[in-house]
Amino acid sequence: MTQDELKQAVAKAAIAFVVEDEIVGVGTGSTANFFIDELATIKHKIKGAVASSEATAARLRGHGIPVYDLNDVTSMPVYIDGADEITEQGWMIKGGGAALTREKIVASVAKSFVCIADSSKLVNKLGKFPLPIEVIPMARESVIRALNSLGGEARLRVKDGMAVMTDNGNIIIDMLGLQIEDPVALEKTINNIVGVVTVGLFAAEGADVCLLGGPDGVTTLRFNTKDSTHG
Repeated sequence: MTQDELKQAVAKAAIAFVVEDEIVGVGTGSTANFFIDELATIKHKIKGAVASSEATAARLRGHGIPVYDLNDVTSMPVYIDGADEITEQGWMIKGGGAALTREKIVASVAKSFVCIADSSKLVNKLGKFPLPIEVIPMARESVIRALNSLGGEARLRVKDGMAVMTDNGNIIIDMLGLQIEDPVALEKTINNIVGVVTVGLFAAEGADVCLLGGPDGVTTLRFNTKDSTHG
């Protein structure tokens, strides 16, 4: 199976976790896009969705799915999103699509986080994928110095000669060359650096479930990172 076929398989499997007549949180990225397309097939069964990025909101609206502002939502049964890396403990690196802060915010409101990914994203230790950090622009250099003191190499994310900007108007700094031994501790340490909005480590609150697409089909991994509605 191609990588796109694996993503489509886990996107279809994730529909089973969508609660009827409720609002679903939706992530950002290529795998999340497959999920949005699948969600459109049952849009008449849900109240609507909360999007983790402007791109996701546009895709949802394009399918005629109502998009809610998170400030108007008091609870959500589930948040469904991909990951750049995930471990067998449910810890993740996210933010390859520069939506990490909004993803973390929406996920924090949901009762359960369902990660959808192809099997190449499952790793024993986080860090091979560059760790994204959203940063206030004026703090760029001071944050880079602080990050470099932790090991690895901090680099401003640039595309087409320009700094990549988030939907929040901030920049992304990627940390390369890390071997993350304690994701929960590192998440706290980086989040405490002045000028950091958030780091793309989802470890203090990781995934509850991961639907992992492989050559033999979709495997369901369950974790104990927090109470799950599907545990």
